[in-house]
Amino acid sequence: MERGRTVKDIEEGDHERKGTLWSASAHIVAAVIGSGVLALAWSMAQLGWVLGPLIISGFAIITYYTSTLLADCYRHPDPITGTVNRVYIDAVRAYLGPREVFFCGCAQYINLWGTLVGYTVTAAISMMAVQRSNCFHRNGHDSKCESSGNLFMILFGVVQIVLSQFPSLENITWLSVVAVATSFAYSFIGLGLSMSKLISHRGFKGTLSGIAGSSHTAKTWNVFLAFGNVAFAYTFADVLIEIQDTLKSPPPETKTMKRASFVGIGLTTIFYLSLGCIGYAAFGNKAPGNILTGFGFYEPFWLVDIANICIVVHLLGAYQVYAQPLFGRFENTISKRWPEAKFLHKTYSIRVPFGATGPLSFTLSKLVLRSCLILFTTLVAMLVPFFNAVLGLLGALGFWPLTVYFPVNMHIAQRNIKRGNPKWILLQGLSMFCLLISIATSIGSMADIISSLKMAAPFKLNY
Repeated sequence: MERGRTVKDIEEGDHERKGTLWSASAHIVAAVIGSGVLALAWSMAQLGWVLGPLIISGFAIITYYTSTLLADCYRHPDPITGTVNRVYIDAVRAYLGPREVFFCGCAQYINLWGTLVGYTVTAAISMMAVQRSNCFHRNGHDSKCESSGNLFMILFGVVQIVLSQFPSLENITWLSVVAVATSFAYSFIGLGLSMSKLISHRGFKGTLSGIAGSSHTAKTWNVFLAFGNVAFAYTFADVLIEIQDTLKSPPPETKTMKRASFVGIGLTTIFYLSLGCIGYAAFGNKAPGNILTGFGFYEPFWLVDIANICIVVHLLGAYQVYAQPLFGRFENTISKRWPEAKFLHKTYSIRVPFGATGPLSFTLSKLVLRSCLILFTTLVAMLVPFFNAVLGLLGALGFWPLTVYFPVNMHIAQRNIKRGNPKWILLQGLSMFCLLISIATSIGSMADIISSLKMAAPFKLNY
């Protein structure tokens, strides 16, 4: 394939790919490293010094392996010369049957949309943390510094409406690069503050088995949630094919994507182990749910503020990495249904500051439909402010099918691995193990949802 050539894809459209190893790695890190990295000290507190690092490392290996299987499914039937599948569900359609396509669509797009709601709530909490941090600095750490998140969620949604008008992931590589830079920034700040706290204690805190728990049942739920936090913190399978679709060729897209997955997951694992272990050593079994927004640190307040602002900036980019596949699928569906509608197809252009690729093109349908989806997402985030608990359940239900089940079964179909073959048995064993993890985490998430329902109030995110 000639460099710079547009390639024919399964949707019978021309699409020029310009992405590289580094742009794909940036998209992966932007999608994977979220503010959840700051909750790993809490997860370590539930698992302890023995199980915690093993679980973080184990899920890194599982995620990387299944991502290499999924990268080979970008083309069908051959991973090098086959027809391009531009989105995840097209790959499932090419390799598996219609029942799996329906199952995949439900799992992928519900999980993508649920992530957007969770990001909206999380960004608001970080902005509220900045407001409270300044209040604590002025009035003392024991002051009653309450803050409401509705205005912050609206502001976050307005910015996302503007960013959503970029056509695809290829047009917002710069945003992913900024998101990666800010994720490194707040991770290093959290790491540095945890290190300083650890040094001040002159010794490691924590136990081999983690928090004992008020009862065996409470301990079990928390361990399940910790498993889920670690497993789903690595998940990016629902956008992997879309990221791979941005890559130019040669070299083959699958080769570049596997290297990008190694870089992205490798960097992620280093951060997860560092922050999880050092955070647990600093706080021990009293580790907060989030070491920055949970006020594990009050001073220096300005540094805590910078870290939380970096979280918000990172979520602005990560939101679009998850939103663009949703936009693309929705717009492709309605365009095929009404191919002659001017509202859907007439293109307008405007010049944007610092636009390296020329003017920004958009359609009225893109402006209206993408804005409506973001407004609806923001409304749900405001209506159900404890949605992070529901998001945990959505993540639990989405992890096994998207990260493990479909990549494993598409690989079996692609390589024609026969039932009973040793590799078939190992692959199905991996799938069954991850299914059990998802079921256990779903149970823990349901317990958390029931607990959250007792204290939640619509349109009231107080912190």
